[in-house]
Amino acid sequence: MRLQEKLTLYNAATKIALIFILGTIILFSLEKISINHLDNRLSKKETKLIKNLNDSEVDSLLNAQQTFTDYNILKDEFIVLKLIPRQKSIDPTEKFSTDDREIMGDIEAYRILTKQFKYKNKYYQLELGTTAAGAISIKKSLGIYMFIVLMVSLSITLVTDYAFTRFLLKPFYKILDQKINKVNDPITFDYSKIPTNTTDFVLLDDSINGLMRKITDLFLLEKQFIANVSHELLTPISILNGRLENILASETLPVEHEEKIMASLKTLSRLKSIINSLLLISKVENEQYVKKDQVMVKQELEDIHEDLKERILDKRIAYEDQTKENFIFLGNQPLIHTLLVNIINNAIKYSNQLGKIVIADQLTPENYLLSITDNGIGMENEIVKKAFHRFERETNEEVSGLGLGLAIANSIAKFHHISISIASKKHQGTRVVISFPIAKA
Repeated sequence: MRLQEKLTLYNAATKIALIFILGTIILFSLEKISINHLDNRLSKKETKLIKNLNDSEVDSLLNAQQTFTDYNILKDEFIVLKLIPRQKSIDPTEKFSTDDREIMGDIEAYRILTKQFKYKNKYYQLELGTTAAGAISIKKSLGIYMFIVLMVSLSITLVTDYAFTRFLLKPFYKILDQKINKVNDPITFDYSKIPTNTTDFVLLDDSINGLMRKITDLFLLEKQFIANVSHELLTPISILNGRLENILASETLPVEHEEKIMASLKTLSRLKSIINSLLLISKVENEQYVKKDQVMVKQELEDIHEDLKERILDKRIAYEDQTKENFIFLGNQPLIHTLLVNIINNAIKYSNQLGKIVIADQLTPENYLLSITDNGIGMENEIVKKAFHRFERETNEEVSGLGLGLAIANSIAKFHHISISIASKKHQGTRVVISFPIAKA
């Protein structure tokens, strides 16, 4: 989940919790206030009734046939007077309770005041009741209202918080996109500042710029070092190679020395191949090539097949070129040729005897997709992830290599803005897809 969404949900949750707590407090307080108001009304009526009580009213209340002796047409209030047996003392305190009472078949909730008192040497119990339906109705209505307010607040909160956090974090995501996600080469890094007045984002932007300057310096130093060392090593290697060949041409050279010199020449050749590969990568990464050639991919594939035909026949591999499109790509022809050679050469190298290689293509509105598929030894997932790293290769006693073929192909691909993807399973084969971008008209 993105930071923006987390902040939005956090703000919404805190506001909802606050509204819920406040709503609960208001409902509880309103209920208490309503009950207190009803109790005060009943207490005043009770005081007034007892104060103005006379014999006729007592008799009328005692002799009444209805349980609820006195009530208005809306059944809001009632009065009940009962004679209680003589006792030594009475409880003069007012007692309040909430109870359901039935009036003419209707059951209503009432707030009831109960009071014992003495009148002309007789003891009575008075009950005054007033309907509590109003307080309950208000509580219920307010509860519904609070729920509606909660839902509306939630909707408004989510929208406003999402918009605000999006505005607030816009510089942050722009820094991630411009300064991290889109950076493929430190040399082309964009050091321009992201406009923002948030101090934290300014600090983050400056820190990334400073870090990238250090990385760029180290990157340029490494490439320059590789180029210089490669140039410097080629000369002594060529001299040693020439001298060893001259010694090897001597007729008086013992056989055991001849074998050692042959092994030394083979080692020098391997070393020269490594240096030339590193030098090629360095030149490509330093963009020392022009990209103005009209490269016909289908023609390049035919030329490569002709060059590698003997190796294909030696391993008795079924080679199928199923390409149909005459795609032309603007780039550097020798480099594109090297890229394709390295990938197809890998497919041949890691194919089994009597294996199969299929080359197919597909043209989409945005890309030309070229796939090279083999059913060879395949690679583990760990090797696939590091396939483009230098000197990384599948370990196999039957094949040898420097582990630079895919590294060279990857450098050439980046130079031409071509993407390469690899899918492979151990003992099942490998599929490499090269995606050529189509130039916009």
